[in-house]
Amino acid sequence: MLGTMRAHLLATILLSLASIAHSYGDDEVTRVFVFAGQSNMVGSDSRVSDIERFPPFSGLGSPQEGVRFSYVLGRENKTRSNGWTILQPVNGIVGPELSFAREVRRHVDAPLAIIKCAAGGTHLGGDWNPVEPIGFKMYPLLLEQVRGALAELEQEGIPYRLEGFVWHQGENDMFEASYMPAYGQNLAGFVSAVRRDLEAPALRFYVGELCTKTIWGMDLRPRMYAIRNGQTAVASADPLVDYIPTSHVGVEIGRPVGLHYHYGTLGQLEHGANYAEAYLRNIGLGPEPSPGLETWPHGDGETVRLFVLAGHRNMEGERAFIQELEAMPDDSGLLEPFQNIPYRYEVGGGFRISNGWEALAPRGPYDTFGPELSMAAELNKEGGSPMAIAKFTHSGSQIIDWTPDGSEAEARNLYPSFIRFVKESVEALESTGNEVELAGIFYHLGENDMSFHPYRRDASRRLSEIIEQSRKDLGQPELSWFVSQQAPTDHESVNGIDVVEEVAELAAADPRLHHILALDPPPQDRAIVLDTAGILWLGRQMAGAYLATR
Repeated sequence: MLGTMRAHLLATILLSLASIAHSYGDDEVTRVFVFAGQSNMVGSDSRVSDIERFPPFSGLGSPQEGVRFSYVLGRENKTRSNGWTILQPVNGIVGPELSFAREVRRHVDAPLAIIKCAAGGTHLGGDWNPVEPIGFKMYPLLLEQVRGALAELEQEGIPYRLEGFVWHQGENDMFEASYMPAYGQNLAGFVSAVRRDLEAPALRFYVGELCTKTIWGMDLRPRMYAIRNGQTAVASADPLVDYIPTSHVGVEIGRPVGLHYHYGTLGQLEHGANYAEAYLRNIGLGPEPSPGLETWPHGDGETVRLFVLAGHRNMEGERAFIQELEAMPDDSGLLEPFQNIPYRYEVGGGFRISNGWEALAPRGPYDTFGPELSMAAELNKEGGSPMAIAKFTHSGSQIIDWTPDGSEAEARNLYPSFIRFVKESVEALESTGNEVELAGIFYHLGENDMSFHPYRRDASRRLSEIIEQSRKDLGQPELSWFVSQQAPTDHESVNGIDVVEEVAELAAADPRLHHILALDPPPQDRAIVLDTAGILWLGRQMAGAYLATR
């Protein structure tokens, strides 16, 4: 049945595109995208003034000439464009449409137009319900906004095509007992109604994952999982619905404890880039794969030390940017690929996967990098046998996701994938004719866990479980673990748990567990997350800890 549905939709798409392109070249047809949802679609807790703090997105605070924008935002007091205007921030906040439009325009010559309808604290089961909208009645408002904007294009004689519908919503439905289990059914009904009411039967939807890096990703884990299951069920059943990962993007750093439930500025910018990448991939313009190693740098039969890096947002390098590295005279050389160090990676929970073995270089998803660069540079200075680095991270994870038992949110369980990744990395090295020495697993202890009492309380126990089981599953009872730990959140709600001392006690009882006290990085302007200088510093601490064992 799914194959019949897919074939029918494909035929509909082709007929629709052919009719539009009959009179106009495709680059003359305005591609219209609809953005809709609740607070993380609006851009809550973001600030235009912060955009320049994130170099990959510099300039997005300015109007984007040539991109039309029509919007209605908010609940009681709505902000309206009252017709088409130029795409730009509204009310000093940052929405995902800003980075989406710029990224798409880098690859597509056709004109773009964005229609946005969003309001925080709204429900798919109620406000957005196509059949019986209640509350702020967002569904009829959405239709009014889209139809009005499209009518204006028609009046101006502008050819257009509804190209995509971007949806990010669901947090509020998880608080309603009847809405949460029905989310998948309600979403399928919403998608069907939008296509029907906008007379766009082949409209493609991009459904954004709820971000698990937020506080809700911990204390409301089962509820978020229920919404996720509803979303992925719709994406699996409908070939024109894409599920877009967003748990790896930046999240606003709150005060005083550090956790938040909104993306904030960086997260919104990366959020939009994710949708752009998905759209471009659908039209055959996806990112080019990274270059693999042209020449294997190690001789046949040589023993290669394999360093495995693992962890969360700071091991991933959430706020370490290559543009800032370029401006550091003493470190800018780290941007050049290390041709003598093969590098294999899965970062962002699989959002970016290496092209086999690559030369070690910055490979984060948003012009970012992790501590592997400065770590490798320090190890290179000391010489020794050849080496390779394998990195497995998910910045939207918590320590429980890495434990052998995982949690009730089964799709978030990382341990099996992590062990598989390590084994595959060893096998990939052996297949080149090299012997392999697993030099150690370098794990940066979960940062977000330290702000939430139940997770901080269980952090050392969970870490011990991961280490013990990994040694069994990898068949290496003497495997060294190097656990780096930054200063944990300083707040009265969690300070009763001395998690640094607890990890120190684990290390004291295990001669193969090396505790790296990464407590005094260069001055940082945010809690929890390390910036470019901090990530470089962390890599050097990791290298120093390893060299001290030699």
